Amino acid sequence: MRKRARILCDGKKREGIHMTKWLIHRFVRDAENTGNQQVRGAYGTLASCVGVGTNLLLALAKFLVGIVTGSVAVTADAANNLSDAGGSIVSLVSVRMAQKPVDREHPYGHGRMEYIGALGVGVLILMMGVERLKSGICSIMEPQPLSFGWVPFGVLLMSIGAKGWLYAFYTRIGKAIDSATLLAAAKDSVSDVLATSAVAVSMLAGYCFGWPVDGWMGTAVALVVLKAGFDVCKDTVDSLLGGTPDKALGQEIIKRLMSYDKILGVHDLMMHDYGPGRCVASVHAEVPADGNILELHEIIDRAEREIGEELHLPICIHMDPIVSGDPETDRTEAAMKEYLTELNAELKLHDFRRVPGEHQVNLIFDVVVPAGYGDTAFLEKKLEDHARKLDQRNRCVIHFDLDYYNG
Repeated sequence: MRKRARILCDGKKREGIHMTKWLIHRFVRDAENTGNQQVRGAYGTLASCVGVGTNLLLALAKFLVGIVTGSVAVTADAANNLSDAGGSIVSLVSVRMAQKPVDREHPYGHGRMEYIGALGVGVLILMMGVERLKSGICSIMEPQPLSFGWVPFGVLLMSIGAKGWLYAFYTRIGKAIDSATLLAAAKDSVSDVLATSAVAVSMLAGYCFGWPVDGWMGTAVALVVLKAGFDVCKDTVDSLLGGTPDKALGQEIIKRLMSYDKILGVHDLMMHDYGPGRCVASVHAEVPADGNILELHEIIDRAEREIGEELHLPICIHMDPIVSGDPETDRTEAAMKEYLTELNAELKLHDFRRVPGEHQVNLIFDVVVPAGYGDTAFLEKKLEDHARKLDQRNRCVIHFDLDYYNG
């Protein structure tokens, strides 16, 4: 979380960054504490309000210039800015709704409203792309010269600069607070930069060379805009459906767990995403089977409390006792792990136990397979055969786990 905060506070000597820092300093209290939900809400509200204000000002300026000069291109771009202001309002509403406290109907909070807001912005980008594609194709079929004027042209350049700054502004804050809605709005701003640039280039090409390239430029930009809208919608739907968890966060959880005394290994990490900055985690921690149960339980309790406070997430740690120090068990486990890695480097083995009997030795362990691995019967047969090569008395009792973390 502190690394994200430094994205906002480590300034480079550029005017846009100074403006962003000034806005943050003026409107966001405790700005570095981006793990706090109220701080995240303040960031999201600031970004959305700046987006609404900027787009409304651009729309008003373009409408006035379009009416005075009769420029259809500038007037059309003004309508697009009004649509963007609507997208910023969607972002504002979703961010504010995401801050609602938990209730009986939503015990995990309302954080996924940010994903729904991002989906709404993605749909608006797609709609804009479709409209520009239709307009571009019509212009190719029936090319019309674009009227040129230095005032409308200057307004378009001003709009490109403003939208470029808005893209950087959204991106900075969106990455800092991990906001899908603001990152979607950033892609929308890039689409606007491209679209407005296409109009400006077309006006200049028509004025200088008489080339009617408006339709071709508009069609090319429309395809880029459609791709951006599709990406936003896809990423958001993936999050709503439960896509791949944050690997950096997962690695941090594992790293912190392994720093505790008596925790020998970690597996079965699961992270449930209930919106940006709202994650619930569970994990199995391997502890020595011959350890003091009260001491081990105290260590696990402390790990849950400290990791939860430091990473701002509730975490449940299951204690898995494992036998260590027995030479035959350690040798067999190492041999089985090495063979499993040879078969597939993505496969993992844990919770290994060796239970000798009168006529056979049971090897009891779990194997973690990636999502979509397919039939495990063949893998089970290969492991059984290899175990018997180590010792004819060996018999495998295997439980297959799905790798939800995929780390």
